[in-house]
Amino acid sequence: MNLHEIVWYWPWMLLALPLPLLLWWLLPVKANETMAALRVPTLQPFSALGQSSAELTARPLLLALAGLCWLLLLLAAARPQWLGEAVELPVQGRDLMLAVDLSGSMAEEDFLDGAKRINRLQATKQVAGEFIEARLGDRIGLILFGSNAYLQTPLTFDRKTVRLLLEEAALGIAGDATAIGDAIGLGIKRIDVVKAQNSAAQPVLILVTDGANTAGEVKPLAAAELAAKHGIRIYTIGIGADEMLVRSLFGTHRINPSRDLDEKGLKAIAEITGGRYFRARDREELLQIYQQLDELEPISGDELSFRPIYELYHWPLAVALLVGLLLLWLRGQGSFLLQQGFPQRRGASR
Repeated sequence: MNLHEIVWYWPWMLLALPLPLLLWWLLPVKANETMAALRVPTLQPFSALGQSSAELTARPLLLALAGLCWLLLLLAAARPQWLGEAVELPVQGRDLMLAVDLSGSMAEEDFLDGAKRINRLQATKQVAGEFIEARLGDRIGLILFGSNAYLQTPLTFDRKTVRLLLEEAALGIAGDATAIGDAIGLGIKRIDVVKAQNSAAQPVLILVTDGANTAGEVKPLAAAELAAKHGIRIYTIGIGADEMLVRSLFGTHRINPSRDLDEKGLKAIAEITGGRYFRARDREELLQIYQQLDELEPISGDELSFRPIYELYHWPLAVALLVGLLLLWLRGQGSFLLQQGFPQRRGASR
C-alpha cells in the first residue's frame, strides 16, 4: 500500500487536534475555597497518601497515552481511504428506456403466480425487475405513464435504483387513462440527451401496456415515426389474458379482459421503428418475452475506468479503543493520576 494512494474524506477533522490544550488553557484550575479545614497535630497519619516516585513517573506516560488516543480518534474521524489501482470497464450495451403503463386496467387480476392470482402490474414488476437486474453494461431508464407520462429515472447504470423505483410504482398515480404517444415522446426526449454524449450506444424503448391510446397530446404513430428518425428502436409488449372466468348472479361466464388492447397499433409502432411486437397472455409468456429481449446484440461503447475505494478508518479506531482500555486499567490503579494529569497553570490557586 503506497502512502500517496491514501486520501482523507474529511481532513478538516484534524483541525481539532489542539482542542484539549485549548480547553486546558481557557479553563483554569480553581481551588474549592469553601472546603472545610481539618486541624491535626501531626501529618504522620497522612504520610501514606503522598505521591511516590513511581506514581510521578507514570503521569507523563498516561498523558502520552491520552494524547495518542485523541490523535487516533481524529484520524478515524477524518476517514482515511485507500485508492486501488484503476480498473478498466468496457461498456458493451444499449440505452434501454422502459415505459410501463400504470392505468386503471393494469389492476386486472388475470395473471397467475403459481396458485396465486396477481394483477398485470404485479406480474410486470416481477419479470421486468429481473430483466433490469440482469442488464449489466446497459443504461436503464424508467418512464411511468397513465393519463400523463412521467420520467421516474433517467438513463443510468444504477440498476438497483431503477428496479426499486419500479417496485414502488402504484396504480393510478399517473391517471387512469393511457397516453402511449406521450410516453414514446418523453422516451425520445430523454434518450436524445444521453445519445448526444455517446452515439455508439443503441437506444431501445420497451413499451408495456394493456390498452389503447386514450389520452395525451401526441399520436402514437406520429411518435413512432419521430423515434425512427432519431434511430430509436421500439419493442412493444401487449399484456393481458385472452379469456377469464367471471362469476355473477347468472352463473359463470367467459370474458375477454384484453378487449381494449390495441394490438394493431402496437404492431405498427414496432414496425415503423424496426422493433417487434410481443403478446404476453400469462406470466410465462411475459418471462419468455424478456428473455428474447435479453438476447439483443449489444454494441460496444466507450470504456469506463474507476478506482476502487477501501475504507481504513476502522484501523485507527480499533487502536484507539485498545489505548482507551489501557488508560481505564491504569486509572483503576490510582485515580490521582488523572486528577493531577495536567500541570497547573502559573497563577492558579492551589
